[in-house]
Amino acid sequence: MEFKDENLSSIIYDVQINLLEEQYLLKWLTRGNKIQKRKDKLFSSLSVASGLIDDGDILSSWGSGKDKRECCNWVGIKCNNESGHVIQLDLNQLYPYQLRGKVSPALLELQDLNYLDLGGFDFGGSQIPKFIGYIKNLTDLNLRNSNFTGNVPCQLGNLTNLQTLDLTGKNGLRVKNLEWISCLSSLTYLDLTGVNLNETNWLPQIMKLRLLRNLILSDCQLHDNTLSAIDFFWLFNFTRYAFTVDLSRNQLDGPIPDAFEELISLDKLNLKENMLHGGIPKSLGNLSHLRSIDISYNQLSGPFPDLTRFSFLTEVIVNNNQLRGFIPQSLGQASSLKTLYLSHNQIGGKLLSNLSVFSQLEELYVDSNSIEGTISEDHLSNLAKLVELDLSFNSLYLNLRSDWVPPFHLKVLRLKHCNLGHHFPKWLQTQKDLFELDMSFASISDTLPNWLWSMSYLKLLNLSHNNIGGRMPDFSSEFEVHKLTDLSYNNLSGPIPLYAFNSTEVQLSKNMFSGSISHICRIPYSFTILDLSDNQLSGELPDCWMNKTGLIVLNLANNRFCGKIPYTLGALDQLQTLHLRNNSLIGDLPSSLKNCMELRIIDLGENKLTGNIPAWIGTQLRNLSIVSLQFNKFQGNIPPTICQLTNIQILDLSRNNLSGKILQCLNNFTSMVQRNSSAESTEYIVPEDHYVSGGTYELPEFREFRRCRTRTWEWGPDSPVIVCPISSSINSLYFVE
Repeated sequence: MEFKDENLSSIIYDVQINLLEEQYLLKWLTRGNKIQKRKDKLFSSLSVASGLIDDGDILSSWGSGKDKRECCNWVGIKCNNESGHVIQLDLNQLYPYQLRGKVSPALLELQDLNYLDLGGFDFGGSQIPKFIGYIKNLTDLNLRNSNFTGNVPCQLGNLTNLQTLDLTGKNGLRVKNLEWISCLSSLTYLDLTGVNLNETNWLPQIMKLRLLRNLILSDCQLHDNTLSAIDFFWLFNFTRYAFTVDLSRNQLDGPIPDAFEELISLDKLNLKENMLHGGIPKSLGNLSHLRSIDISYNQLSGPFPDLTRFSFLTEVIVNNNQLRGFIPQSLGQASSLKTLYLSHNQIGGKLLSNLSVFSQLEELYVDSNSIEGTISEDHLSNLAKLVELDLSFNSLYLNLRSDWVPPFHLKVLRLKHCNLGHHFPKWLQTQKDLFELDMSFASISDTLPNWLWSMSYLKLLNLSHNNIGGRMPDFSSEFEVHKLTDLSYNNLSGPIPLYAFNSTEVQLSKNMFSGSISHICRIPYSFTILDLSDNQLSGELPDCWMNKTGLIVLNLANNRFCGKIPYTLGALDQLQTLHLRNNSLIGDLPSSLKNCMELRIIDLGENKLTGNIPAWIGTQLRNLSIVSLQFNKFQGNIPPTICQLTNIQILDLSRNNLSGKILQCLNNFTSMVQRNSSAESTEYIVPEDHYVSGGTYELPEFREFRRCRTRTWEWGPDSPVIVCPISSSINSLYFVE
């Protein structure tokens, strides 16, 4: 291969390599004329890497040093054994290290390249380079989740040898004209998940891809909003081959069309998260080769379908619909099932007596239905491969022998609202691989067993809303950090042991714990939620919050804490809710709290706090929606800066020693007027990944505001109740006209 100087200069694009490499390349430039193929290959490969920023030193094997000149040994590169030319560039294997930067046009010099995988890179929201469409020998192109945005270049239509194309992304890729895709006549796999096709006439172009076997158009904003309006008859040409169709997350409306019954070779069907309604058509019974069906999160109704002919089924996902009736015995014909999701429907009756026929079953979710009856060993005795089981929110009683040894090793077990009897199931001791265990609302009135804390993989533990009593075992050894420990709403007593804080989300409220929590300072990491409310804890609040800066919810209300509010609370710059109500705290509000600018709720009522209400509440904590300072000893005027709390919904300053005028601006708090009618159920929303139970953290306080229905203004000592939405009663306040 020959290069002229001007060609070389075009290859060196945005070179960002070390000085030695630059000097090495400079020698090449000065030679001119012909360069040996192996040096060409090395040079082009270096140029490909030159636009990449490698923070993690992932491409350390790439370089021009004497020990690195054989680029076929570099990470992510594969060469032809005979010619020595680069034929594959696969850097997706390095994910999630995520290289970032630019795609270099030097790729064009790798003329034998047939496989290009840059999935998982971060290309900074740039557009897919047009020159990729000129790498003429490409058969596989994967740009999945590479942070490209903008229009997909039509030049990709030049890749006539392409067999696999994956442009999956979530950052705004779009196609206005899809005609170019019909030129990819060799295409067998197409995944455009997240690519906006709303402006395209997509179906006629897709129909021209006669070799297509996998069509994945999830979350593409397809403009055909009715599923029955899509002409599926073009798929009949593929009835000899296993075929995958994924049209999920497109807001498709209407019933599932009978046209699918002709697609006898359909292998996988995914229509989840649309707005489909009606029943599951009996015609689907003709899809005898179907292996996977996912129609979850729709509005499908009617009885559960007859699965007699689905002998190849391995995955049935129909959760979050309105299916009713009973689980048919015919389900037992699908003995190859590995995944069965029936959650959140209206299915009743008893769990299948022949459940044990599913010897391949790995995931079973039947939660949130109306299934009743008793679960015995016979139901579970043959499920040796089971790893996830959810029976929650049914009327089920687990009657399992105390000496029973299950054949499976679960990772997820959810038995919420199941009746487990009074004692902890002893068979759980055999489940050493458990990652999540939820036995809340399970009628347990036992004490906590020691073996529960020997489950080294356990990260999510929820035993709330039982009648568990006694003390928590006091272990001296350290335990792995959990994501969630929820023992709230029980009868646990005594001091809280150190290991109980070994979670990022600790919820121990509504128990009878006592003593100090000063040992919390020995925990080296931060919580996201710490709820110790409604116990009998005492002593001063710890003063080590500068080590807990990830805290979002702090609830220590309704205890016996005393002393001042620690100054280090001001280090919690991510804190969104602060509850210290009903303790014996004294002193002024520490000025450091003004640094907690993410606060939405501050509840310090029913303490012995003194001093003036600080002006920074209005100037620094602008996101506040609930402020409760009632039943304290605050004095002085209401600071005018309170008027800057434009998101306020509840402001309670009652039962203090305030004086001066009532601010006229209180009439302008429009957010309280808008929320007035919905004050019955006050909830504070926490980010989904910070709270495992559905993403909400329900406030236990402010019940007195549930009577709020109209905009009411009452002031003065004659008001016997708390007035809403704003209360400053039992103060020496007066109106100023």
